[in-house]
Amino acid sequence: MRVDTRHAPAFTVARCVLDGNETVRVEGGAMIAHSAGVQLESKAQGGVMAGLKRSVLGGGSFFVTTYTAPPQGGWVDVAGVLPGDTVSIDVEPETPFFLRRGSWIANSAGVQVDTQWGGMANLFGGEGGFGYRAAGQGQAIVSIYGAVDMMDLADGEQVTIDTGHVVAYSLSVRFQMRRAVQGRTIQSMKSGEGWVFDFWGPGLVLLQSRNPDAFASWVAEMVPNEQPREGLGGLGGFGGGAGSLFR
Repeated sequence: MRVDTRHAPAFTVARCVLDGNETVRVEGGAMIAHSAGVQLESKAQGGVMAGLKRSVLGGGSFFVTTYTAPPQGGWVDVAGVLPGDTVSIDVEPETPFFLRRGSWIANSAGVQVDTQWGGMANLFGGEGGFGYRAAGQGQAIVSIYGAVDMMDLADGEQVTIDTGHVVAYSLSVRFQMRRAVQGRTIQSMKSGEGWVFDFWGPGLVLLQSRNPDAFASWVAEMVPNEQPREGLGGLGGFGGGAGSLFR
């Protein structure tokens, strides 16, 4: 499988170019379009329990769709939900990756993507604890909120990253979660950061330039707390309803 991207970095679309009879597995709802003759089969990959783990714990869909190219080959276009980059990670047998909850959108046939517990650090860091483990040989495609940064850490090299900006990392890296201001909860909250990850190489870490959790919180603050009243109910009712609209 070859992955070509366009419309980067704001609204990236990844085109999975397939040889004859080659397959690609795609997260439910991530497909935009595909070429003529491509066949698809949607099922709970790995069985019902695996589908439940993927949807409830991993933040994905219950069903995974497998697209198979016709003998002459074909393509499948995929993209994430939030605006931003879409990138392909090269997965090797000796370098599996942990993918952030909800970031996986597709993978080539030689890669196995399973729900995996990411540790207590991910749970208390706001990442939901569970994510995906991509292992095998091939490519895993992930969606990014904003633009992507890739940090290839040398052996022993350290970097500190806000928890909401981590997308994926190779399982060769070590990491710990801590307060942004070490040992001082109030100062961490005042800084607006809260919790961060310390990563140590060797290994690759992928970052996104925007934080989806921060965006969700901002949207929640913008949503009105009251709904406009139904009906006019005289001038008083109209005034109350209009007031509700502009609170």
